[in-house]
Amino acid sequence: MFIDSHCHLNFPELAENIDEVLAKMQLNAVSHALCVSVDMVKIPEILQLAENHDNLYASVGVHPDYESAQEPTIDELVGLAKHPKVIAIGETGLDYYRLKDDLDWQRERFRTHIRASLECRKPLIIHTRSAAADTLRIMQEENAGQIGGVMHCFTESLDVAQAAIEMGFYISFSGIVTFKNAIELKQVAASIPLEKILIETDSPYLAPVPFRGKLNQPAYVKHVAEEIAWLRNVSLDEIGVATSENFRRLFKVED
Repeated sequence: MFIDSHCHLNFPELAENIDEVLAKMQLNAVSHALCVSVDMVKIPEILQLAENHDNLYASVGVHPDYESAQEPTIDELVGLAKHPKVIAIGETGLDYYRLKDDLDWQRERFRTHIRASLECRKPLIIHTRSAAADTLRIMQEENAGQIGGVMHCFTESLDVAQAAIEMGFYISFSGIVTFKNAIELKQVAASIPLEKILIETDSPYLAPVPFRGKLNQPAYVKHVAEEIAWLRNVSLDEIGVATSENFRRLFKVED
């Protein structure tokens, strides 16, 4: 069985067909999925999905790309994290790819999430794009290693992966690892310890080969696992078991 450690099932492309999405998960041996928050306004939708379906979990947080989003406070995040289906804080982090002006607000938002994570003792879901050095620096300054978490949709170098792992973080691979031009990323997936790997779709985006360019969904996380199995020369079952155990260990879930 597989677990999709990061998806956005409340986004309209998936939410309007949620029964079909869940059925395809079952057909493809995807037992659970973590529905990840990107802004405060939509958190009630995510919590409702998690409440309605035993095999769905939720996170609470505000994406670094959402410049005009409502800024969360530590108290707000900690309060929301008390919900029994909330297993993580995020996604949070830094993204310098699209936004180029003064990004102090983004760094402060990241610090807020880390502090909330430490207070509620739930792991972080970290997004980093074109900002690896600052991301690792703030993680270190805010003692993120005391709670740990996952570097989601990882696209950075092996050195960045190892630095995050040294702080107790897991590395999650999305459909990008199946792309032909993702040579360096494939090397990361083949090199880091298996006990530190998670798999995800980040759906509805980044569909893996052979669905690249199409609408993504949690059922397709199996193809991410297949690529990692091939890169590491191990069985698909081994990747499925290991990444599912890793998910349960990180997020402290048993079912």
